[in-house]
Amino acid sequence: MLKIGVTGGIGSGKSLVCKIFASLGYKIYEADHRAKWLMNHQPELIEAIRDLFGEKAYLDDGTLDRAYIGGIVFNDQTQLARLNSIVHPATGKDFDQWVEQIPPSYQKPFVLKEAAILFESGAYRQSDAVITVYAPKKLRIERVVNRDNTTVEAVLNRMDKQWPEWKKNQLADFTIINDGLHPLTSQIVSAIQFFTPA
Repeated sequence: MLKIGVTGGIGSGKSLVCKIFASLGYKIYEADHRAKWLMNHQPELIEAIRDLFGEKAYLDDGTLDRAYIGGIVFNDQTQLARLNSIVHPATGKDFDQWVEQIPPSYQKPFVLKEAAILFESGAYRQSDAVITVYAPKKLRIERVVNRDNTTVEAVLNRMDKQWPEWKKNQLADFTIINDGLHPLTSQIVSAIQFFTPA
């Protein structure tokens, strides 16, 4: 069974693509959601985050203070790299455990791992292949501004932390275009055929 990464720039629509795969019976590991869960529930990771950012890293109720951490890492690349260096290995280990727990009754030729910074984090090395979801930059900005009720400047700032689309597309094994003009379902069917052994 292949492990296929799914990535794409912010606003590209990778979650939508994964929902379509899921509707066809494919199992999806949502790396970004799991990372957030682990930062709130895994004792070793919580301890490492406290060591890095101090007691203020967590609120009185024991949950991660995302605003506090975000205020630090989005203005300091070194601190962001340090945070990633402890979160990504924990998420990678969690993914391996998730794969091991997939029942033998699962008959699909692959599972999918959705991650925003699959290439940037090096997590793509855990995958047998990678699908990127592409959308033009202007469209991605519009989507995120509307989705997150945020500013263009804030979206551009987040985009600057990710690799450019051309670089992801160059390294990917398969690219799905989500620009509102190319039907997604037919591209996903093509991807399934591409990754299914003859």
